[in-house]
Amino acid sequence: AVVYYGGFIVAGESMSQPGRYFANNVGGIICLLNTMLEYDVTRFVFSSSAAVYGQPQTVPIPEDAPIDPVNPYGESKAVVERLLRWYDSQCGLLYVSLRYFNAAGAAADLGEDHRPETHLIPIVLQAALGQREVVPLYGTDYPTPDGTCVRDYIHVLDLAHAHLLALDRLKEGSAVYNLGNGQGFSNLQVIETARRVCGQAIPVREEPRRPGDPPSLVASAERARRELGWQPQFPTLEEIIESAWRWHRKHPNGYG
Repeated sequence: AVVYYGGFIVAGESMSQPGRYFANNVGGIICLLNTMLEYDVTRFVFSSSAAVYGQPQTVPIPEDAPIDPVNPYGESKAVVERLLRWYDSQCGLLYVSLRYFNAAGAAADLGEDHRPETHLIPIVLQAALGQREVVPLYGTDYPTPDGTCVRDYIHVLDLAHAHLLALDRLKEGSAVYNLGNGQGFSNLQVIETARRVCGQAIPVREEPRRPGDPPSLVASAERARRELGWQPQFPTLEEIIESAWRWHRKHPNGYG
């Protein structure tokens, strides 16, 4: 079996570089799938994304919600999911597509270190460490309780466990699962929680909305719980941020 974690992942960047995202996120997968079949490897776990839903009609979002991405990143994931259905029906390739919501948190020795950093929690923690002057808050006029985007955060260790369960599930055929905690937190709630965890003020600067950002993405992960037996072990925002804070304090310069 192949477990695939690759691909470009920055939704905002994909708006200005759609060709680059499709070439890598779709073209690369096609090459991989064809090579797998050449060597008679017919089981595949795909890292998909909640971005395939775009601006959902209902929240929490079930797996059978309409697929309607609002950025090329999400579209690239949706295209691959459609390709996988064809590879299943025509080539006998079994797959599990895992639609990640917002992966966050850290293990003892593994954490987030993107260059440049675009994820909210590590940006907030960099500000707590004095590595950033302020945290940019993109959009405060969304149709959400406090006007900022709402996201469903899932601890990276819970995400990893789901992949192991998905490998076993392949014996029963192809499937699609949401991976999230089923609870949404706004950007402001993330910042306030980080202030409590870190004991720092963490200044914020309001900025305009970023193109391609849906107001709210919250998972219904009942299918994964029921069919995979998956249960998040780190479900609270505090646990997720605390684990990330421990890693960032230990590795203030990331992996550099």
